[in-house]
This record gives sequence, structure tokens and C-alpha cells, in this order.
Amino acid sequence: MADALKVGIAGLGTVGASLVKIIQTRANELAVTCGRAIEITAITARDRNRDRGFDMSGMAWFETPEKLAAEADIDVFVELMGGATGAAADSVRIALERGLHVVTANKALLAASGVELATIAEEKGALLNFEAAVAGGIPVIKALRESLTGNTVSRVYGIMNGTCNYILTKMEKEGLSFEECLKEAQRLGYAEADPAFDIEGNDTAHKLAILTTLAFGTKIAADEIYLEGITNISIDDILAAADLGYRIKLLGVAQRTESGIEQRVHPTMVPHDSVIAQVDGVTNAVAIESDILGELLMVGPGAGGNATASAVLGDIADIAKSQPGAQRVPVLGTPAVALAPYQKARMRSHEGGYFIRLTVADRTGVFASVAARMAENNISLESIVQRPKPAQTDTSKTIILVTHATTEASIRKAVEGIKQETYLVGEPQVIRIERPRAS
Repeated sequence: MADALKVGIAGLGTVGASLVKIIQTRANELAVTCGRAIEITAITARDRNRDRGFDMSGMAWFETPEKLAAEADIDVFVELMGGATGAAADSVRIALERGLHVVTANKALLAASGVELATIAEEKGALLNFEAAVAGGIPVIKALRESLTGNTVSRVYGIMNGTCNYILTKMEKEGLSFEECLKEAQRLGYAEADPAFDIEGNDTAHKLAILTTLAFGTKIAADEIYLEGITNISIDDILAAADLGYRIKLLGVAQRTESGIEQRVHPTMVPHDSVIAQVDGVTNAVAIESDILGELLMVGPGAGGNATASAVLGDIADIAKSQPGAQRVPVLGTPAVALAPYQKARMRSHEGGYFIRLTVADRTGVFASVAARMAENNISLESIVQRPKPAQTDTSKTIILVTHATTEASIRKAVEGIKQETYLVGEPQVIRIERPRAS
């Protein structure tokens, strides 16, 4: 049997501790599967004295991640700290410059510096694996980087944040407000004390930027993503969507168009009978559309210690099985030096149309005025109805509009026009609708 693969781990939180326990518990099985033993020989974390539930004897302790990356006698550096800059970024660069293989779950780091790190890895002949960075235990990175070779991908989309999906699911099933569901998510540990990164869509955007590069061979462009979170979704929107046959999900969508790549993260109405609409709670789902395979949908746990640790271990096992000097799979699917410049797509009609909710004064002529604003911007309406509202007074009413295909710019211009009218009460709500594509 080959020499053991020596692993150093920076970060011993929920994921890091789970990873160590799995490797220690299943050492014999891993040695047989990988053809060599996997041994954790070096570790670092913020607090050396904290009880993490596993035996640390025999592991060298380093005071900083940078020292571990620079000095430890290891083959693989595992980064599980998080953050786009600072110790995480510095230690990964040091490890790659040494020619060490690197495994990370850090989507923020990859979204910010993925091309740079891939370039270093490929120059040094090192592997940089990051399956756990996107959708937890779902093997979407391997699918795009290896399994779909030869396919031309046209679209990647999905539910990539368990916190948001849990909140939206609970709002619908229990009729609770966004604020109530967020508090429950925090109580259960699904949401951080400061949940902004999740609920404002940034976490999904980082993951989408990585998938976009793998799918389309372009440089990572996280700053080019249209971004909208779920903080403005109300129970009224959830109920109205249900009446229309839809459920609301926070989706990340990247697709190739004739003018470039379109990337967007926003609340979306999906048909109630679609597969992705059935993905509830903290579960994630990623769909890939390609010319040869068609549509591939992968569903599974998107977060949590064991799910993420499973993905990290899979990356380590791949390194253990790899042959020295063998041809490496490019880090981002395409060699870093060959990645195309990112070209943002021109604004075009959204095929699914839009849902618009307006609370307006109950007076004559309002329907006609709203319809006129839509017509002025060449927006065709599929329906315009008045919806009862539980808290509605005798002086106001709720109007729900569903449009045919139109552009985001036209919708925003029409809504801005309506906001100038004296009959509008409160802020309008606008949500994209995604409908299944014809097979």
C-alpha cells in the first residue's frame, strides 16, 4: 500500500470536527477504498483548549493557519475557516505556492480569488478541490467539472441557501411572517445571529458565480450578478402565489444567451407541480441543462456538519486516489489561462413573466390607470385581479397582476410610474415567474 496521505486542517468548527471524527472512525474503510491511509497530522483553530469531541494526540498543533500551511509536514491543506480575505486566503495561497494540494469549503474565497488560486494550483501541479463550497453534500462541482465533459451547458439554476428555503417553506406551511420564521431559523441554528449574508442573497450569489464559471468557461464575475434577497417577501405574497398555483423560492440562475451570460439571484415563483417547488426546508437543489444530457436535477442537504464534511472528505479521497504526475482536471473545469472574459448579457425579455402586487386606494379608475401604465411600457397582462386581504380596510384593496414575457427594465419603469400615483398605498412587490421549458 502507498504511503499515507498526510492532511492538515485549519478550522475545527462544526465541519472540521465532523471531518476529523469521520476520518478517525472510518480509517480502515478509507484506506481500502483509497488505496492508502488518510492521516490527520496537523491542525489549527482559534482555541487550542476547547473540547471538540475527538482525540487530538498525535496531531501537531500550529498557532496560525499560515504557519500550518508553510511549515507542516503534510500533503493536503484543508481550509475550513471561511472568509474571502485574511488568514483563509493567505494560508491557501501559501499552501498552493508550496505545491500542496488544497481542499476548501470557502465559497466567498473562491468567488473573490478563484481564478488567481486556480492559476497558482495549475502552475504548481497541485489540486484545488472545493465540492463543499456549493450546495453542501450535492456533488454539483464534480458533475460540472468532470461528469458533463462534452456537454454544452445552457443553464444552471437552483435553491442554494438552506436558510432562505427554510424560512420560505415555514411561511407557506404555517402562515407565519418573515420575521417570525427568521427567529425560528436562528433558534434552530439554521440562521446566524446576523443573517444578512444569507437572507440578502449574497451566499447564493457566491455559489452561483462559481457554478457559472464551471458551466460556461468564463472568469468568475460575482460582482455582475443581479441580486435581491427575501427580506421583502410577505405572507401576502406567499398566499397570492399559492392561489395562482406557484410557490416562492430564492433561486440562483445563470444562463448563456446570444449576447453573453446572465446571472441573477432573486425570489422566484415556480409552478407548484414542478420538481424544484417540492424542495422544502434546508434542502438544496441544483439543476443543469445541457444539449446532450438534457436536464439533470440534484437534490440533497446543502449545509450542516456531516453533509459538508462528507463533501470535503470526498475531495480528500480523490486526492488520495490520484496518481503522481497524472493529468490534472483543471480547477475550474477550463484551464485558468484559457478562461474567457466574462461578458454580461444584454437586457432581454424574461420568458416567465412577472407577478406584481399593489395595495391601492379603493376608488374608481384605479384598475384602468394601472393597466394604462403597463400598456405605456409595452407590457402585456395575462391577468389582473383584486385579491381579498385579511387585514384590508374598506378604503384599500390589493391588486395582483401577472404579465406575459417582458423585460426587467419595462417592469421597473411601469412600477415607478405607478408609484407616482396618489392611489398607491405602501411599496409595490415584484417577483419573477419561472415556468417549465418546453421539452
